Amino acid sequence: MSFWMSGWRLVIAFIGTVIIVPIAGLILTWVDRFVSARVQWRKGPPFYQPFADILKLLLKQTVVPGGAARTVFLFAPLVAMASMSVVALMLFFSHFGLVINQRTSFLGDIIVLLYLFALVPIAFIVGASASRNPVAAVGASREMTLYIGYELPFVLAILVPIVKVVQKWDVASALRIGGLIAYQQQYGPFLYSISGIIAGIIILFVIQAKLGYVPFDIPEAEQEIMSGVLVEYSGAPLAGFKITRAMMFVLLPIFMITLLWGGIGDWWAILKFLAIVVLVVLMKNTNPRLRVDQALTFFWFILGPLGIIAVVLAFIGL
Repeated sequence: MSFWMSGWRLVIAFIGTVIIVPIAGLILTWVDRFVSARVQWRKGPPFYQPFADILKLLLKQTVVPGGAARTVFLFAPLVAMASMSVVALMLFFSHFGLVINQRTSFLGDIIVLLYLFALVPIAFIVGASASRNPVAAVGASREMTLYIGYELPFVLAILVPIVKVVQKWDVASALRIGGLIAYQQQYGPFLYSISGIIAGIIILFVIQAKLGYVPFDIPEAEQEIMSGVLVEYSGAPLAGFKITRAMMFVLLPIFMITLLWGGIGDWWAILKFLAIVVLVVLMKNTNPRLRVDQALTFFWFILGPLGIIAVVLAFIGL
């Protein structure tokens, strides 16, 4: 009976996260568009505009380009959405658990989250490549280069809290999200250390790149390659990719708070979340788009060495 009830809690939580996280993401998308409009002295869209856009796309016909790999082309957005749905569920249960006040986490879940976040750019690359459009192929090439660029510093930033936990506790706790949260509750957030600050800066730039926001909107540069990876998408598949990005807008800041800033177990997490969102929106509206080689140089030769320094500082205990 206990297993059955736990199973139902899992199903209910999954349905809740699949509904709540996209809604919250679309609201954040409106906030981003509204603030961007105000910065540019425009009125901005009404609050329901992102929802209207998604509804319009869902009602439109899905057009599959001639010569495309139909199954792969249509399956890519589903993979992206599914990966973010699982991320939402894992983050939820890592903080709140199946039973109230009981954390639920498993060994290596931090690695699973890393792979799940990687599925989104891979879905964009595979979907664009399957369309057989040369412009989409350029966007896919840029997406792949950008992914190769930011993933290294992203992994180095994630190593910082893991190294700190390993030094005082054990490897098993370090590779569990629940262990990272418990450590921060006992010793304080990792962000309040030198290595944690560096890791936070790196993750903030990676969030910008994963969301496809300026200055890293290179794979979808409308002025250059007509939306790039999304140029052939329409109807429900395009809505799927947009909902995925909206979910990432919610989940990536939560992941950063979980990893470095003590988790989301108290009301202060709302202010932390809003602070990260504000920084993301400000970065988007105050920077020009980089070229793909400039972005790669930035991630490999600036954030990469910073990540190595952060890991070394974490070993030292700073």
